[in-house]
Amino acid sequence: MNAHMLQIRLKTSPVRISGILKIMRNFMKRSVASIFALVAIFGLAPSVSIAQQGPLPVSVAKPIVQEIVEWDEYTGRFEAVERVDVVARVSGFLESVHFKEGDVVSDGQLLFIIDPRPFEAQRQAAAAAVAATRTRLDLAEKELKRAERLVKRNNISQELVDQRRAAMETARTDVLAALAELRIADLDVEFTKVKAPFRGRISDTRIDVGNYVDGGNAQATLLSTIVSMDPILFTFTASEAEFLKYSRLHLEGRRESSRVSDNPVYVRLMDETEFTRKGRMHFVDNELSPETATIRGQAIFDNPLGLLTLGVFGRLRLLGSDKYQAVLMPDAAIISDQGRKLALVVDAEGTVGARVLELGPIHNGLRVIRSGIKADDRVIMRGVQRARPGGKVIPQEMTLNPDATLSPASGS
Repeated sequence: MNAHMLQIRLKTSPVRISGILKIMRNFMKRSVASIFALVAIFGLAPSVSIAQQGPLPVSVAKPIVQEIVEWDEYTGRFEAVERVDVVARVSGFLESVHFKEGDVVSDGQLLFIIDPRPFEAQRQAAAAAVAATRTRLDLAEKELKRAERLVKRNNISQELVDQRRAAMETARTDVLAALAELRIADLDVEFTKVKAPFRGRISDTRIDVGNYVDGGNAQATLLSTIVSMDPILFTFTASEAEFLKYSRLHLEGRRESSRVSDNPVYVRLMDETEFTRKGRMHFVDNELSPETATIRGQAIFDNPLGLLTLGVFGRLRLLGSDKYQAVLMPDAAIISDQGRKLALVVDAEGTVGARVLELGPIHNGLRVIRSGIKADDRVIMRGVQRARPGGKVIPQEMTLNPDATLSPASGS
């Protein structure tokens, strides 16, 4: 827009238009100055390339090489070695309860009593039947002996002797049957006292005194539950890839399978930071789940204090390899580039190079580098953002410590 147009549109004098243009130029100058001030304050100024700045100092160190054993980690939960639903073997009315809910019960401790009177009466009837059959057996034996004496004098026929011998055998069988009925009656009386099958912690009572208890069948009334506490199992699942890794290590003789060896494990609870609880592998399932492509494993732990409780989650470490020489470096020295993991190394001339890494697990705070870095490589540990592949840097020699810290290299 020129002055003539402003004069026409604003209908003002040229002197006034010149003043307006002067004000606008001053405003634009102040605006540009303000923009550069903001850029300087907030660090928005266009960066000067590293090449223009010249080589910048970076801290370089060789990775740590040491003999290690890998430990694989899994999440799982604790389960009981033994668990039982307490039910009655006979039916009747619940007479009494003899434990405190939630308490620890001993093996064989009395828990419930079902009214025993009907079963005691049945036992008395069974005992009477045994006595009666024994009386019949005694008579049959005497008649047989008398018949055997008479047949020798030809006073009776051999047929009669055989009949009395058969009667005696039948009476003997009746005695055995009666004794079996008496044994059943004794068991029924014994089963009216429901006892703990092992030591463990019992749950609450699921039925009150005076109610009818159905027992001795698949629909038996649930009275309570008992779970063992010491030792205790830790159940977890491993992926198909991990299962194949363990299988190949076993076939190569580098690590025994947990199916044939009690491989060591360690566990920590969710509020713990260290793996201090030692256990051993106890079980590996015989197949992988077709739905999840995982296989179930169990480790067993001593639990004398009862702190490890059923259902509690934990983190488990399982022996994952044999001993081998590993290359270790901190995660802070690893950069990401479109899904790849890289490390920057510096040669003798100070030129930066990039190495593609294959990463392993964390070992004592350092990352295992399976490939990409060698023991004598000088890796940029600090100042990675100042280096670019192909560029120059000023390497400052450092020593990487096992705790992932850096210290000045000896002689530097």
